[in-house]
Amino acid sequence: MTEKHDKFQQKSTLVNRRTFLQQSAALSGIVTIPSIIPVSAFGTESSKSPSDRITMGLIGHGCMGRGHLSRLIGDRDIRVLAVCDVDQSRCQDAARRVEEAYAADKTAGTYQGCTAYNDYRQLLARKDIDAVVIVTPDHWHTLQSIDAVKAGKDVYCEKPISITVQQGRQLVEVVRRYGRIFQTGTQYRSIPTIRRVCNFVRAGGLGKVKSVFTLWNSLGGFLSASRFQPYAKMMNIEKNGKSYIPLEFDLPAEPVPDGLDWDLWVGPAAQHPYNPVYHINPSPGVVPWSFCEAFGAASVTWHHSHSADVIQYALGVEESGPVELIHPSTGQFPTLTCRYANGTLLHLVDHWGMVKDVYKAVPANARLDGNFGGVFVGEKGWITSMSAGGPVDGGPEEIFKEINLPTRQVNIGENNHHANWFECIRTRQKTSTHEEIGHRSASLGHLTIIAYKVQRSLKWDPSREEFLNDDEANRLLKRPMRTPWHL
Repeated sequence: MTEKHDKFQQKSTLVNRRTFLQQSAALSGIVTIPSIIPVSAFGTESSKSPSDRITMGLIGHGCMGRGHLSRLIGDRDIRVLAVCDVDQSRCQDAARRVEEAYAADKTAGTYQGCTAYNDYRQLLARKDIDAVVIVTPDHWHTLQSIDAVKAGKDVYCEKPISITVQQGRQLVEVVRRYGRIFQTGTQYRSIPTIRRVCNFVRAGGLGKVKSVFTLWNSLGGFLSASRFQPYAKMMNIEKNGKSYIPLEFDLPAEPVPDGLDWDLWVGPAAQHPYNPVYHINPSPGVVPWSFCEAFGAASVTWHHSHSADVIQYALGVEESGPVELIHPSTGQFPTLTCRYANGTLLHLVDHWGMVKDVYKAVPANARLDGNFGGVFVGEKGWITSMSAGGPVDGGPEEIFKEINLPTRQVNIGENNHHANWFECIRTRQKTSTHEEIGHRSASLGHLTIIAYKVQRSLKWDPSREEFLNDDEANRLLKRPMRTPWHL
């Protein structure tokens, strides 16, 4: 550790009051933070023996990090001992929230306080921490997860768990080698209604699934935000907004805000001068940096990892992947399409209207709305698995008699995703979205980006995880890290 990093380590001492803070959605339509009901609402903190609690550290306290921290400090089975963020004010705020939540226990002498760190490696060096939640930009996910696993921690990592296919595979191998418990933050499959829909499709309720549709957006909607307007000309947003993949822009260097360790924020990514469109406090959204290839993966970051998880689970290929990516330039399909070994086609569309107007796959009066899932079309009918867009729709009506849903409503806050991770930490069983599933859901998006980059169709071997007879595409499965960072 450098002296600069060591100086930031501190103990937080704050006022005595217990509270639960709930973070609402920060970016409507692209990424949402699910509502969370804390376990502590159903019992008292003191009802759990301290020796039975899982000790926890949080790495990253942006918009999503705030939501995760609310879940942790609201659970009587969890004890947060440390927090970390390279932005000093965010880190101090996280420590303050923890101290307030545990104020009564600290007064009673049963809690020693929350330590705030600037460098995540200092947090991982703590022997008294069982597990960590990683809520940092995409380019940090794999490295921090691997470092945490090697330090003996169980890991919950936000999606996507990697920024390249090779990184994801390395993470899977390390998690298995060290025997740790890993959960990917694709919580939508953990919503009871969505899970029942997926299981219905998986069990053959629609017969053979011929086609699935899900969203893949260009950069235009994201770059239209007001914070990009000062740079609109140099970014050529009118042209580059049509891109389906993250890009690099020569943005001007601006003064680094006080308390932000920008070099550590960039970390293993290629060096970029500080600019507030990547990081600003308070955050303008959940993933402000996701448009930039060095730090994020556009649609993969926004929503596609969620959708890929739900869709591939329903298709029974959540630990595999497609065998072909068909580029629209072939004229075979209007949009980029993934073909699986059994012939099922996954079409990536700009908006839900294309399912009706371009592909004509569902009736004109079908209600398609929301995100984080898809539209399944099979021999016996069709059904949706989207969240944040109203109830499940489908047809004919007979399929709903067969599926017997208690409700068609999709309650995002009803998911048990964190609880599944906690339970698996205790039982040492695999989680609902373990490392292989997280890798495959991220990889589907990475493969799509590569197909857009090379502008042609590709054959993919999901077992060997390589493109067939295409050296150029295979080179894009990995990227170097900035010295001295490495996997």
